[in-house]
Amino acid sequence: MSDFSLGPKARAAGYRLCGFDSVGSTNSEALAAAAAGDPGGIWFAARQQMSGRGRRGRHWESPHGNLAATLLIVPDCDPTLLATLGFVAGVSLSRGLSAILPGGLVRIDINGANDLGGQSRIALKWPNDVLANGAKLAGILLEVNKLPDGHQAIAIGLGVNLIAAPQGLSYPATSLRDLGVPCSAEEVFEALSDAWTEVFGLWNDGRGIGDVLKHWRAFAAGIGAPVAVNQDDQVLRGIFESIDDVGRLIVRVEDDRRIAITAGDVHFGATASAQS
Repeated sequence: MSDFSLGPKARAAGYRLCGFDSVGSTNSEALAAAAAGDPGGIWFAARQQMSGRGRRGRHWESPHGNLAATLLIVPDCDPTLLATLGFVAGVSLSRGLSAILPGGLVRIDINGANDLGGQSRIALKWPNDVLANGAKLAGILLEVNKLPDGHQAIAIGLGVNLIAAPQGLSYPATSLRDLGVPCSAEEVFEALSDAWTEVFGLWNDGRGIGDVLKHWRAFAAGIGAPVAVNQDDQVLRGIFESIDDVGRLIVRVEDDRRIAITAGDVHFGATASAQS
């Protein structure tokens, strides 16, 4: 049993909810539901994930009190646009957090610095992370299964560090508790579900991806700064110029060429500038 609730906008839009105190993986629950014939439009939310996963099969720690949430949808869109739902999720999570965090949603630089006197500072890191004060606060994982009728079911998983952040990582991570903002998983999920409803409506089966990307760019971390992209042990260094109209990372390299990146591990600042 759980006390999770959908926000009023999500309820009005017809979303459904399955809540857990603890679960193996909310993405696994969503994909199992799709395989069993669920039409989509259902959230799976939990206070704890025992076998969560991140990008590239990495383990995603989620101790009790953090939030793990996955939305299952079967969108009616061009399959090539499915990946852009990661940007919908990022903007939604940022909006949801801005609704409950002191100071709201404001832009920061790649080091988390600004002049706002300690107010909450949230930014989006390409392709699928949410940062607070320059450290990872949340991650997003999209998994797709093809259904027998040819449609694609997509599980959009979001993990938010509320009471604790993973330790021993190669990058800084933080939690809302570390930021001095105690929030429950239920409170964050309700705000997230309403924010998703708004941004997904803007996406409009992919027709509005340009509008979604405008919102994403407005709060992107690292634009104009050095960036290093690791792809299969090859490192590309340059300047992060922007993301294009389909969400690819645009890197300007030394000879002034612009290279479009579709996937990779991204590092900013001193890490990006270091030679290897």
